[in-house]
Amino acid sequence: MDLTGKVAVVTGSGRGLGLAYARALAAAGASVVVNDVERQVVDAAVQSVESVGGKAFGVTAAVGATAAAEELISAAVEHFGRLDVLVTNAGILRDKVLWKMTDDDFDDVVRVHLRGTFTCARAAAVRMREQGEGGRIILIGSPAGQRGNFGQTNYAAAKAGIVAMARTWAMELARARITVNAVIPVAATEMTRTIPAFAPAIEEAERTGAPLPDWMRKQEGLGTVEDAAGLVVFLGSDASAAVTGQAIGIGGDRLALWYHPQEKKADFRDGGWSADEIAAAWSDGVAAQPETFGIPAPQPPTGD
Repeated sequence: MDLTGKVAVVTGSGRGLGLAYARALAAAGASVVVNDVERQVVDAAVQSVESVGGKAFGVTAAVGATAAAEELISAAVEHFGRLDVLVTNAGILRDKVLWKMTDDDFDDVVRVHLRGTFTCARAAAVRMREQGEGGRIILIGSPAGQRGNFGQTNYAAAKAGIVAMARTWAMELARARITVNAVIPVAATEMTRTIPAFAPAIEEAERTGAPLPDWMRKQEGLGTVEDAAGLVVFLGSDASAAVTGQAIGIGGDRLALWYHPQEKKADFRDGGWSADEIAAAWSDGVAAQPETFGIPAPQPPTGD
């Protein structure tokens, strides 16, 4: 992919997946605005992006507020002349079970993930529409938003909302030739390192430089942060002009397209359904094959 001449903003790009996205976009030729909440982290990210031959400018800001979103988009225009790609990656975690989660735990995560995605995408859409040349908006979701996850009420709700916004904005921005897609990445990050089934293999790979085992890369679709970056480059390119409104999974050796929610089965009864009639028909009717929920537990291969 050749992104020469294109300008991208990647929120939350000081470390981890965000930095991998920024580096990959720059390596493909794009100029990149990187962002984090710590000045030293931003400066290091700028150097990292420049080390792969790209141009970068750093903005230290906490994503969520409209002012921060407008600062990021303005930085792209002022330093590189335009905006072509937005990647909304910024996020935080405040994991707790429902009965222990505080208002602040909930509000902080929703403000950064959900409101931050909204404010940044709105500012980007305004600029891209003014330019009149289309654009690419790439929202970062999570398997937790697709299936739910224990202890992540706030995070799962925000990530589910992000995918819903991608589908909505894909309709609203189609006439302006601005595509909007959600990426559902799975990678060895600080969060996945805490999963007992993954931790030993991740630690071994980091210690020795060896690749993650095949069962993780294929069966679980989990790899390095760099493994997830190619999809962002593709979605930021001209080659993805016909791709919009999709939730796309990436990780390790796996590339996947997530279903949009749809009715699985429907039953009908003349005159409608009373509570008693629903109860009588439930197990053999619409709920004969109930849906699962939660991210499936990792299944490492068993020894002989």
